[in-house]
Amino acid sequence: MTLGAPAAYACARLRAALCRSDLKGPPTRAFLLSALTLIAPLHALQAQEADPPTIDAAAEATPGPSPADPQSEAAVQVASPRPVAAPAVLPVPLDLPAEPAPELTYSVLTFADLPGWAGDDHLAALTVFLKTCGDLREADWAAICALGRKQAESPRSARAFFELVFTPVLIQDGAPMVFTGYYEPELAGSRDWDVHYPYPVYALPPEAPSGESWLTRAEIETTGALKHRGLEIGYVGDPVALMFLQIQGSGRITLEDGRQIRLGYAGHNGHDYRSIGQEMVRRGIYDASQVSAPVISNWVRRHPVEGAELLRTNPSYVFFREITDAKPDDGPRGAMNRALSAGRSLAVDPRYVPLGAPVWIEKKGFRAMRRLMVAQDTGSAIKGPQRADVFTGTGRAAGREAQRMRDTGRMVVLLPIQRAYAMLEEGSAL
Repeated sequence: MTLGAPAAYACARLRAALCRSDLKGPPTRAFLLSALTLIAPLHALQAQEADPPTIDAAAEATPGPSPADPQSEAAVQVASPRPVAAPAVLPVPLDLPAEPAPELTYSVLTFADLPGWAGDDHLAALTVFLKTCGDLREADWAAICALGRKQAESPRSARAFFELVFTPVLIQDGAPMVFTGYYEPELAGSRDWDVHYPYPVYALPPEAPSGESWLTRAEIETTGALKHRGLEIGYVGDPVALMFLQIQGSGRITLEDGRQIRLGYAGHNGHDYRSIGQEMVRRGIYDASQVSAPVISNWVRRHPVEGAELLRTNPSYVFFREITDAKPDDGPRGAMNRALSAGRSLAVDPRYVPLGAPVWIEKKGFRAMRRLMVAQDTGSAIKGPQRADVFTGTGRAAGREAQRMRDTGRMVVLLPIQRAYAMLEEGSAL
């Protein structure tokens, strides 16, 4: 990564932070000095460039510049929102597809540009952030995590942490923001087949090719290709609930003695998902406004033969693994193999939003949210920089909330200072 002027700005911001009353104390000062030690040499390599903008310590102590502050004009020039063309070398790993992608724009914001920021529970967000922060291996993330652990004392210190080391960046490709929800289903079931629980939950077959199309749902269910091979993790009683379990990618089977089988995503058969609800509308069974998970389940129960055939029009099939080391109160495992947190964990497209990064969401519609979340999961339907899935929790209530959610709004990723301002180097001068 070429830092140059962004490194200069990061140095100025870190030096200003040494004066902040809410970030004093030997451990924090030691971190700030060590961060300066890492960044200052990068700044020195670009010493021939123009001087960095200066930031007054008092102005840095509050979100957004003060119009009365003589230094605020420079701060506004650096941090005010403005679209920036995507640089030739992106500051975060994006693994972009080979086909032409929509042109990206980056708008670097201030925390004052985030409605509701001051009213959020930053300590709750920091607690979730620290669950996966240790899995981020880059040097700048490691230093940030070290400070985060020291600042997890109060909502005030947590807010100061996020405002010190991160910069909000709005990444867009022209598509509107879409928020949906997902949850962890709970199904009644059994370890063994019986007449009440006849539908198997399968582990991933060893011969299933990764990333390639394999047997369809119809072929798996009608040919017996997986039967009696020891791949059955458990059995459930509702084929529609089983399909929704596969759509969510994780869940729990509650046994008759109260114990639970925890299920995590293991793989799929390589076929795209086809909506059962849309198929029912296409066949004239229901209008689009009438279709819901309970409606589908009831119809399949009343028409078992036609229902089985209907479900098999969706060729996609998901396989699971049993999770044995999870605590009862833990959420399901996300893409980072850590427990998800209801209302704070977010599924994103990692080509644009790095896993583990804090993400500010402004969700409109049903149960509007202005909240700091953490990108800790992915999803096959989550494509684009303004697309996210909100994890709502476990069980029926969480399922109802998730199924109602399809809302617009805005999503802003929080990136380490030097990464965020490196975006400006190619397209605009500071």
